[in-house]
Amino acid sequence: MGTLMRSVGEGRIQAHEVAACRPEPFGGALMDVMVVEGNSQRLDGGAMFGNAPKAMWSRWVEPDADNRIPLATRALLVREDSGRNILLEAGIGAFFGPDLRHRYGVVEDHHVLLDSLGAHGVGPGDIDAVVLSHLHFDHAGGLLGTWASGTDQALVFNRATYVVSEAAWARARAPHLRDRASFIKGLPGLIEGSGRLDVVDGDRSATLGPGYRLHFSNGHTPGMMLAEVEAPQGPLVFAGDLIPGVPWVRPAVTMGYDRYPELLIDEKQAFLEDVHSRGGRLFLTHDPATAIVGIERDERGGFSALV
Repeated sequence: MGTLMRSVGEGRIQAHEVAACRPEPFGGALMDVMVVEGNSQRLDGGAMFGNAPKAMWSRWVEPDADNRIPLATRALLVREDSGRNILLEAGIGAFFGPDLRHRYGVVEDHHVLLDSLGAHGVGPGDIDAVVLSHLHFDHAGGLLGTWASGTDQALVFNRATYVVSEAAWARARAPHLRDRASFIKGLPGLIEGSGRLDVVDGDRSATLGPGYRLHFSNGHTPGMMLAEVEAPQGPLVFAGDLIPGVPWVRPAVTMGYDRYPELLIDEKQAFLEDVHSRGGRLFLTHDPATAIVGIERDERGGFSALV
């Protein structure tokens, strides 16, 4: 897999490339920002577009014969000049056994994220912190190793501190019946048992330091945490499941998986207004074709992705 050197400010970064943004100063240090691909999925388009009819969403992304659409589960790696490696998210990984891998449309049977990190010379033991927007399996499954029959689950990032919001952590430990299947049984115990858990409730983390600002959203799941990396050309914000891909930049488009769609729309509108006003860009974890986009506003006050 090749490497493409490109500034965040230079436009579209394709998902089939492992992209690295040129070093820029932030928080008193230098950083390399690298897009790292994880395992991909195919999920039902109707579920992913919730309130949008198929006649509309099928113009944005083409479904297959089973009505499924392609999705990425990519992460963002920040390599600081200090030597720290910060990983934003871990993707879905390959922890599912064959039956569940088929049910949830996971394409590859190996841990793609680890391969992508390895292409940059980064091993699991080189990661100092993993920032989790929330603990749904398609965002946290990559914390675990590849499934093997008769083998207990174990964390692969054996030195990392795990940074998660207080509300998201509480939700993962005690899910509601409606979203219980979205969480990985036993994962909170493994993280807590590691002794390297940082539960945060404000816009900064002691683990991450001042170069990272944290935003919060409750419409998709309580306590979803969106990490912002500061840079001179404008902030880069990990949009999580508030904005999983290019079509969802439109404020009114939500997913069937969102717990509180009307709240999510209000949160998204305010979030986009803030990021747009500061010349920021979005990192899209699930879009199959595009990793980083700008934001543009139309004459009616709506938003769309600038690719």
